Amino acid sequence: MKKGSIEYGAKQAIENCLKVKEGEKLVIITDKETLEIGTALKKAAEERTKTIDFYVLEDFGERPEDGINPLKCPEKILESLNTADKSIYCAKGKKNELESLREPIMKKAFEKGVKHAHMPGITMEMMETGMSSDYAEIERVSKKVYEIVKGAKEITVETEKGTKLTAKFSPELRWVCSFGDPAERNPHFCNLPDGEVFTSPADVNGHVVIDGCLGDFFGKYGDIEKTPVELDIENGRVVKGSVKCSDKQLEEELNKYVFETDENSNRIGEFAIGTNVDLKKIIGNLLQDEKFPGVHIAFGDSLPEMTGAKWKSKVHCDGVIRKPTVTIDGKTIMEEGNIWYKK
Repeated sequence: MKKGSIEYGAKQAIENCLKVKEGEKLVIITDKETLEIGTALKKAAEERTKTIDFYVLEDFGERPEDGINPLKCPEKILESLNTADKSIYCAKGKKNELESLREPIMKKAFEKGVKHAHMPGITMEMMETGMSSDYAEIERVSKKVYEIVKGAKEITVETEKGTKLTAKFSPELRWVCSFGDPAERNPHFCNLPDGEVFTSPADVNGHVVIDGCLGDFFGKYGDIEKTPVELDIENGRVVKGSVKCSDKQLEEELNKYVFETDENSNRIGEFAIGTNVDLKKIIGNLLQDEKFPGVHIAFGDSLPEMTGAKWKSKVHCDGVIRKPTVTIDGKTIMEEGNIWYKK
């Protein structure tokens, strides 16, 4: 099996990330656009277990692009998760499906102790690159970064493009490492391709230039290096009127998303450091690009099940910041995107 192939990436997901064992029940949720990847995951899983429930979302109803009537999570899938050991969501992300579809799936997995691999928006390119990375090395780097940040009080982020951000952290809010000890993280969730360390910040202030890519349905804009989004943050919230972008459609959609969804959609819910040192470039897809060595922040939901934060939002949109210099309590661990680590 050749490294860099979809088959190799699927094998990594099943054997090294989910660690599917003989006799375990696996639930795979995919869609028509991602069916080839879902099928490859199923084939790889069949080498470990024969108990596989395989679902294609379009079999349960339409998934409109405008998000007016998003697909609700099918009861059949939730029932299947009741008795599962492991599960995978590998399908495109549609507008407003975070609340109606993906969150119920993740919530059920958490409740039942199902180890869940989340792959919204996964592509063939990611299976051949991010999922074919050296996960032993990524684990080593992630744990080193985690050991540094888990007690952090303050982190500053600066870039040549103009980002100048200060984030503060509370010991009551957990840092989550992709490969950390189960005592230090929720062991039932992995976001693939993997490689990040994240938390919900206690406070954030400063100016941000998002020049990598955006998450949720903003993934349609791809790599936004030439049309970066700039914004100001005060007391942990995006300042109204500060969101600017040369792509006026993106600017309008993001302003509506951040300021008109709910009371916390303009709040910074996540601060994260990417640790997949095998990745060579930003590809314009958040699922992989947020793992690229750098920093990303998210507007909206604080991922309370993992971070321990006490507030929620209906939305969660990550923004990747290219080539940051990251300083943690006075110690620089990343300089212009080059992560510090020792063998």
